[in-house]
Amino acid sequence: MGSANNSNSAARKARIEEMRRAERSRARRNRTLVIAASVVVVAGLVVGGVVLADSGSGSGSGAGSGKKDTAASGDNGKDTGDVNSKSSGDSGHFTTGKDGVRTWKGTLSRTHVTTPVSYPMHPPVGGNHNPVWADCNGDVYTQQLHDENAVHSLEHGAVWVTYTPKAAKADIEALSAKVKKTPYSLMSPYENQAAPLMLSAWGHQVAVKSASDPEVNKFFADFVQGPQTPEPGASCTGGVMK
Repeated sequence: MGSANNSNSAARKARIEEMRRAERSRARRNRTLVIAASVVVVAGLVVGGVVLADSGSGSGSGAGSGKKDTAASGDNGKDTGDVNSKSSGDSGHFTTGKDGVRTWKGTLSRTHVTTPVSYPMHPPVGGNHNPVWADCNGDVYTQQLHDENAVHSLEHGAVWVTYTPKAAKADIEALSAKVKKTPYSLMSPYENQAAPLMLSAWGHQVAVKSASDPEVNKFFADFVQGPQTPEPGASCTGGVMK
């Protein structure tokens, strides 16, 4: 039995280390892309300025015609994917398993929205969310997050640990230490929840009695980049920074 446990522990450590390496590689790649995109934007602005200057110094053809150049304005009528809606788009209900894990049975929407969302559960385990995720590469926050950003992190396969002021300081410290060494996880205070300590993933949630509750390790093992993840491998950095 001891050798089996050691084997499982080693496999999990190897998996976490592999995710860390992938996340570091992804972060470096993202930085390179941002720099390249910035160069392109600056070049575009320079060229655009020259074109506008030339058109302004021309003979005035088309001036005063009152016609809108839709091609130049970029107004092509296409939806960007972001909408203004306070609805979570969720429908369904929780069912509770023998292990205490609640699983959402029904629909969890995934539309990007730019307004606050009213979720049917707290903390939310899915639904419409902000286009920007909360950093979840072992990030521990001392202030309550916006639900809309944290839900986006869950979509990327993160486990979200939340606690109320009623949680024991020792449990908060122990869970914080666990999160800090676990890629695709995050932690923050959350006042409006049913229990002092809760763990959430996309479509799943459980209340735990303490940091030493066996369900903590099981929940992390099952749902950090688990099969429930809508966007496996999506970045957990470059979102909302502390």
